[in-house]
Amino acid sequence: MREQTSRLDGTKKYLFELPDGELVESVRMPYQHGASVCISSQVGCRMGCLFCASAIGGFQRNLLPSEMLDQVYRICALTQERVNSVVVMGTGEPLDNYDNLLVFLKLLTGEGGLHLSQRSVTVSTCGIVPGIYALAGEKLQITLALSLHAVTDEKRRKIMPVANRYSLAEVLEACRVYQKETGRRITLEYSLIGGFNDTEEDARGLAELAGPLSCHVNLIRINPVRERAFTQPDRRIAEAFKNKLEKNGINVTIRREMGRDIDGACGQLRRRHTQQGAKG
Repeated sequence: MREQTSRLDGTKKYLFELPDGELVESVRMPYQHGASVCISSQVGCRMGCLFCASAIGGFQRNLLPSEMLDQVYRICALTQERVNSVVVMGTGEPLDNYDNLLVFLKLLTGEGGLHLSQRSVTVSTCGIVPGIYALAGEKLQITLALSLHAVTDEKRRKIMPVANRYSLAEVLEACRVYQKETGRRITLEYSLIGGFNDTEEDARGLAELAGPLSCHVNLIRINPVRERAFTQPDRRIAEAFKNKLEKNGINVTIRREMGRDIDGACGQLRRRHTQQGAKG
């Protein structure tokens, strides 16, 4: 096990070794309302999103429900503190590991596990349409977060290979069904990439997509990844983008940047450790 602690905000990033020697990342983020833990659902990722470090080393395998739950338990044991919320937003695409994810969610929120409220759990997806429909049918009270990152199919296909399989119209319709079946508001995750998706036209397009969903938009200034050419927009550009959405009646926040000094982006710590091992 390796642990990094941010001197900026107290975020802790963990690299856990699994029984077969594979490595998986988890993060503990301190907030005023309590601690939130971000866990991984796979070793590596096959989605191939170009702004993410998780997919650079390729996909190795799915995590078992016990291996997902163990990330939460180990962090609780290490910090001696209870977790207030869990987000499945680390390495991997949760809906690409659907069956194991579902068992994990029931263990996490059931009386025999942490008994965490389902409303304190968020699952993020890049847009696996059949998985969204399947999850909607479970009628759980978890929050679904869609990694959107672009407001047109053409632009989305440039950075997210999944967009070649599922169009924006298909993904957003699945989100509408999820919202209807569960009564839970969708979150749209939108990583701002300097000079790519942070223009006034992009803001207008995002408002048009988000408005009918009555969703929450979470803006994220992208974490720079060494192997990628994408850059983080200036904070003033992010604030201007946010203001344009607010003027169109969109509920929007800019996500607090955490762990910037400790390999903050998904997959960075594992990637760096794997590279060092290869060199050794």
